[in-house]
Amino acid sequence: MGFGRHKDLARRPWRLSAKLLIVSSVATVIGFSAICASVMLDMRRGEEELARQTLENLASGIDADISRNVELYDLSLRAVASNMVMPELRDVSTTIRHLILFDHAATAKHFGAIQVFDAEGRLTIDASTLDPVPENRGTEEFFLAQRDDPDIGLFISRPTLHRGAYSIVLSRRITGDDGSFLGVVAGSIRFSYFHDLLGRLHLGPNDTITVLSRDGTVIMRTPFDLDVVGKNVGHLPGVIRVLSGTSGSFSGTAAADGIPRLYIWRDGTRPLVVLVGKPWSSILSLWRTEATRIGALVMALIVFVLAVTLFLAREIGRRAQAEDKLEELATTDALTGLKNRRKFDIEIDTEWRRGARAKMPLALLMIDADHFKSYNDTFGHQAGDQMLIGIAICISDSVKRAGDCAARYGGEEFAVLLPGCSAADAMRVAETIRLKVQEWSEASTVSIGVASLTPVVTVEWSALVTAADKALYAAKAGGRNQCVVATVPQLSLVA
Repeated sequence: MGFGRHKDLARRPWRLSAKLLIVSSVATVIGFSAICASVMLDMRRGEEELARQTLENLASGIDADISRNVELYDLSLRAVASNMVMPELRDVSTTIRHLILFDHAATAKHFGAIQVFDAEGRLTIDASTLDPVPENRGTEEFFLAQRDDPDIGLFISRPTLHRGAYSIVLSRRITGDDGSFLGVVAGSIRFSYFHDLLGRLHLGPNDTITVLSRDGTVIMRTPFDLDVVGKNVGHLPGVIRVLSGTSGSFSGTAAADGIPRLYIWRDGTRPLVVLVGKPWSSILSLWRTEATRIGALVMALIVFVLAVTLFLAREIGRRAQAEDKLEELATTDALTGLKNRRKFDIEIDTEWRRGARAKMPLALLMIDADHFKSYNDTFGHQAGDQMLIGIAICISDSVKRAGDCAARYGGEEFAVLLPGCSAADAMRVAETIRLKVQEWSEASTVSIGVASLTPVVTVEWSALVTAADKALYAAKAGGRNQCVVATVPQLSLVA
C-alpha cells in the first residue's frame, strides 16, 4: 500500500546512514591499515639497507686489510723471484745474497720466513737462517701448482700445517730467461693473523665472516671451525655467485648451521674474497619488535573503531525504528489499524500528482456503515467499535495491491484509494467489500460511492472526493447496502 512505500522512504535515510557509517569506517580501517603496512614495509627496507651498508663497510675493511698484507707479501716474493735469476748472485757470499734477497722483504709477526726451492723441490735458501735444514717440498701443492702452470702467478694454498703452525702458503714461480722452470719462492701467513684481525671485531652470536680462495676453498671462518676450514665449497650456488661477481649481496641458508642470512662480499676478483653474513633474525629483530607493537596498536584501534561503528549503527537503527513507530502511530487509526485521515490526505495528494504526470486514472471508494448511529445507541459503543473493526478487516482483505490505501475517513466512514483503476475495476473492488461485510454480519451492511478520474494539473483532488461523496449519498438515498459509481465529469449517478 501507499503507506508502506512512505514508511520505507522514512526509514531509508537512516538505513543508508548506518550503511554509510559502516562502509566509511571499514574504508578508514582498510586505508589506515594499508598506510601502517606501507610504513612497516618501509621500516623493514630501511633495516635491510642499514644492515647491508654495515656489512659492506665491514667486508670492505677486512678485505682491505687482507689484500694489503697479501699484496705486501707478494711484492717480497716477486722481488726474491726476480733477484734469483740475476747472474751476479752466484758470485757473492751467502751473507750478501741474504741481504740482496731479503733486505726489503716484508716482515711481521704473522708472516713466515720466505724460502726458495730449486726445480726439484729442495730447500736452497731460507730467510730465517744462513744454514737451512735440508728438506724437499717437491710434492707440496704450492710447488706443483707453480711447476705445472707457468702462468699461474701468485698461488695461495689451502690451509695447511706449515713449519709447525696452521698457515696458508703463498708462492711465486722462478722462471729463467729462456722460460724454464728454475724453482719456487714461497712464504706463509699464519692463522694467527686472521684470528687477530677478526678477533678485534664485535660480532653478533650468529654473524659469520668467511675468507675464500679463488677456487672456493674456505681459508678462514669466524666462528672458527676446523671442520669447515680447508673445505672446498665452490660448488654451492652462493659461492659460485660470489666468485663470479666483483661485489654484491644475496640471501641464503648456510650449509653448516641452516641459518638464513644476508651475505655481502667485496671484490670477488681478488686472490682472497671476504664474505660477511648476518642472520635475518638479527637484522629484523628490532623491526619485528616495532612491527609487533605497531600491529598491536593498530589492531586495538581497529577493534575500537569497529566496536564504535557497530554501536552507532545499532543506535541509528534503533532511532530509525523509533521514528518508524512514531510515524506509524501518527498515520494509523488506533481502533481499526487502517490509515488515518491525515495519512489519507498525504496519499491522495501524492497519487493525484503522480496520476497527472503519468495520465493514469485514480479511483476512490467512499464507504459508510449503514444505520451505524442507531446500532451504536442500541448495542453500545463497544459493539459499535467491533462493527467498525470488522468492516476494516473486510476492507483490508479486499484491498491487497501495494499501492492501494485503505483509511478510516472519519466516524463510521472509510475511504479506499485505488491508483490506476478505472470505474469498472473500482466497482468490482467495491462489490467485493460490500459482499464480505454482508457475509461477516447480517446486522452490518455498507453503502459505497465509487468515482474514477484521470487527474489533470488544473483540477484539485478534492474533485474526486466530491464525486465519490455524491455517489455515496446516492447509494444511501437508493436504499443502502449497494455500490454507486459516479460518472465524471458530468457526475451523473448510476446504480
